[in-house]
Amino acid sequence: MLKQRIITALVLLAILVPVVLYHDSRLFALVALVLISAAGWEFGRLAGQEQVGALGTGGFCFVLGGVLWGVGALQMPWGTWWWVGAAFWVLFSVWVLRQGASAWLAVPQVLRVVGGIFALLVAWLAVSQAHGMGVNYLFSVLFLVWAADVGAYFFGRSLGGKLIRRKLAPSVSPGKTWEGAIGGLLTVFLVAALWQLVEGQGSAAELSLYARLSGHGHVFYAGALLFLVAMSVVGDLVESLLKRSAGVKDSSSLLPGHGGVLDRVDALLPVLPIAMMLGTM
Repeated sequence: MLKQRIITALVLLAILVPVVLYHDSRLFALVALVLISAAGWEFGRLAGQEQVGALGTGGFCFVLGGVLWGVGALQMPWGTWWWVGAAFWVLFSVWVLRQGASAWLAVPQVLRVVGGIFALLVAWLAVSQAHGMGVNYLFSVLFLVWAADVGAYFFGRSLGGKLIRRKLAPSVSPGKTWEGAIGGLLTVFLVAALWQLVEGQGSAAELSLYARLSGHGHVFYAGALLFLVAMSVVGDLVESLLKRSAGVKDSSSLLPGHGGVLDRVDALLPVLPIAMMLGTM
């Protein structure tokens, strides 16, 4: 399993790193749309669709994304939609995590699918525009989510045995703890501080998310990072709940050793539009 995970990770890095660093954002947007469409197929399956219907959901994501691209959506200012996307994630996550899988399954399937397509395409627009704002900005958003995840794992697993492990959401994801969530937050603050320290040496052509947030003052900066970390955890928990409701361990087996695309981007889905909302204020 470990060997498989490493091979898959190396292949993905070999493909994605050149795409991210390539100067033309259109290549990145295309690759991101393909991945989001694959996630659309996975989401369709989690929402209870049969294989044909799920493939249709993935295909619809790709076609609708192409239409949005064709009408210039990647260059449009989407300020209001970032707020709509953020509100959607806050309201939906509060509802579904409080009510549980039974409430989610009671929602008509068509509404579940439409909501999933909306969340996926908003995330695609956000990550594409983030890339257009500069690689430094995009990586600062991605590293926020990765730092929160790594910090949560380290504090929750490595140090959790020495502390009282308080379950964060035992009915959804038994492995997550409050200690891990706090550790993830502290790790993000550390990464943000180091990022700005390096950025202050003039080594980056574009401002990072952290630099943009800090320009609004310390209170806003701390509150924004707290909000983003909290929503990264929420994204992970929501996908865990959807998988539990579907009775599966992974969203798919598209990425050997890693599960599916949704398993890799779940925390990013709410963070991306919120980062664009906060970073463009």
